[in-house]
Amino acid sequence: MSLEDHVGEVARDTRSDQPGVGIEGLQRLWAPWRFGYIAGADPVDGCPFCVLPARDPATDRASLILHRGDHAYVIFNAYPYNPGHLMVVPYEHAAELEQLPDEVTAEVFALGRETVRILKERIGAQGINLGMNLGAVAGAGITDHLHLHAVPRWGGDTNFMSVVGAARVLPKALEELYDELLPGFADLG
Repeated sequence: MSLEDHVGEVARDTRSDQPGVGIEGLQRLWAPWRFGYIAGADPVDGCPFCVLPARDPATDRASLILHRGDHAYVIFNAYPYNPGHLMVVPYEHAAELEQLPDEVTAEVFALGRETVRILKERIGAQGINLGMNLGAVAGAGITDHLHLHAVPRWGGDTNFMSVVGAARVLPKALEELYDELLPGFADLG
């Protein structure tokens, strides 16, 4: 079975929902679609921010692209920090913000603003972390193609799993969130 066979699949081992149970009885949250990221597998050959939008727009759902603008597009983060974690990405392959032409920069930030609005309206985000990690030392996972992150937040979304378990529980599949958010981007034209 390939990694793609498990996209969106989540299973739960409910043998223990009791606090204070020993490690052998811990509840296990299964999200096998994340293993490719953890193991360093790259399902896209080349820069994913260049390869994915170059595909036929008819495959946008499979590529997780929600909106295509003239100079930038909006896509789900395939390995999100929170459910609904989106990115605004310029088509232009550039690592440095100051390398982008003004019209590209303007569209990236305009789409960032619309993405914030849509996340609040469509999935009830109570707050949004919006920002860029420029360069490896700033935390960029893909260093040679900048992108603007929009991470929806809710009161209480950081819990013991993040603090103690160094893990994040994502309660919705990417495909389910795609269907919830897509209508908001349809209005952008």
